[in-house]
Amino acid sequence: MPKDEVLFVPLGGSGEIGMNMNLYGYDDQWLMVDMGVSFGEEGLPGVDVVMPDPTFIEERKDKLLGLVLTHAHEDHLGAIPYLWKRLKCPIYATPFAAAFLKAKLSETDFADEVPIHVIELGGRFTLGCFDIEFVTMTHSILEPNALAIRTPKGLIVHTGDWKFDPDPQIGEASDVKKLEELGDEGVMALVCDSTNVFSEGQAGSEGDVAKNLSKLFAEHPQGRIAIACFATNVARLQSVIEAAHENNRCVGLVGRSLYRVTEAAREVGYLTSYPNLLTDQDAMEVPKDQVLFLCTGSQGEPRAALSRIAKGDHPMVELDPGDTVVFSAREIPGNEKSIGYIQNLLIRRGIKVITARDEPIHVSGHPGRQDLARMYQLTRPKILIPVHGETRHLCEQAALGAECQIPEQVIPHDGTVIRLSPGNSQVIGVAEAGILALDGGRLLKRDANTIRNRNRIVWNGVMFVTVVLNQFGEMVKDPMISAPSLFDEADDDVRLDHFAAEIGNRVDRLGDEEVLDDSAVILAIRQALRRPVRQRLGKRPLIEVHLVRVKE
Repeated sequence: MPKDEVLFVPLGGSGEIGMNMNLYGYDDQWLMVDMGVSFGEEGLPGVDVVMPDPTFIEERKDKLLGLVLTHAHEDHLGAIPYLWKRLKCPIYATPFAAAFLKAKLSETDFADEVPIHVIELGGRFTLGCFDIEFVTMTHSILEPNALAIRTPKGLIVHTGDWKFDPDPQIGEASDVKKLEELGDEGVMALVCDSTNVFSEGQAGSEGDVAKNLSKLFAEHPQGRIAIACFATNVARLQSVIEAAHENNRCVGLVGRSLYRVTEAAREVGYLTSYPNLLTDQDAMEVPKDQVLFLCTGSQGEPRAALSRIAKGDHPMVELDPGDTVVFSAREIPGNEKSIGYIQNLLIRRGIKVITARDEPIHVSGHPGRQDLARMYQLTRPKILIPVHGETRHLCEQAALGAECQIPEQVIPHDGTVIRLSPGNSQVIGVAEAGILALDGGRLLKRDANTIRNRNRIVWNGVMFVTVVLNQFGEMVKDPMISAPSLFDEADDDVRLDHFAAEIGNRVDRLGDEEVLDDSAVILAIRQALRRPVRQRLGKRPLIEVHLVRVKE
């Protein structure tokens, strides 16, 4: 890498929403911003979590100065328990993100090895050639930060996830004065959140949501109320708690992640005014019209609290006809069916369901177009790099930036190597990038044989064949075939006899040398089955052959 060039290399979060991982490079030194996950992905059956492949920076880990976290959402720090041991770099975060991360790492066997440096809100520190300053923003979590990254060639503002909210309910409002000061200092590049670029106007305020929740609870004085929201949205948790108290309801927490978040928040000084939150078991002892359950599961997650309540198999919490369930969260694209399934279960049981489509009880944590334009006006960057979005989001924000007179726009994708300085910004190369899938306890590349075979099995089934040959290459018994994903038990024997005959005929035609070669026999059996299986079933199953040789 040339010593006088400032580079930006996204490994995740540019081309998709989630699994953010970004690199800044200068003088053969690297700074990482965020290390997140995403949840599930089409074409990855059996996989719940995916994350960026860090191979590019892993090969340069002796040049990696540290990992700086913008905030504590899973798509910004959730990959640390899985990837940190491959990099072993120091981590820098504000108090809440540090406390939240420590709680997550406590479930690993290397928690004590991770050097986590707590940086106070608005703090500033130096890593090698990078001078980094935290800039307080608002978002749907405590202590979100933009980063002012000063390099020898210019100032970069990395927004993280953000919005402008004059009444965030908890924590400080966005530091507009600091953003303007950075603009006066001269911003070389703005690397900016694109999530809501198609939304006109401004993001709403948590203050309005708080008022609307209190009004909504007052309109439903009878029966139990359960409300689902993102556990990490501590401002929303506080609004729910206060709205419940205003309506003479106590609050019970239902869901492990709610306990984790509230403990992390209290550890750094938030939610300390609410010491009497109940467990789910204790809350069930409270009269119905005096209790509110704060639940996980706003996205229809099958193992989350609300899903189990809807199915009637939660060990502690029960809802009855006439009770009310409130969804105070947006539907993440891809989760609509799961959410609809849970809502339908509740409605069938006579439980009233209220969503953000029915009442103004949710606002986004990301900037609308008016907010983006205001950010451009405050920071006045020379270069706009849209990130945190699908390609359509990135292109739309680039167009908005051009409309707002930002001189240069560069649209990245995962692995793009972008030179920010000197000269005009441009793509100068491609770094290794990809997706790792968490499969049980192991990480697999997205294109691993295991994943490819699993996809094939999902769509085409699998056929197991056992063939027993003697030392002369003669079959000593009929082939045994099992294809439970292709046939019903009632007609297995009839249909499989045909395929067994095909195998026998093909093996009989093998030459003297071929029949003694295991790999040649296995290949011949697969070839013998492919066409008849396709003709009879219209499928191309994975064919697994077990070859046994015996001496007679």
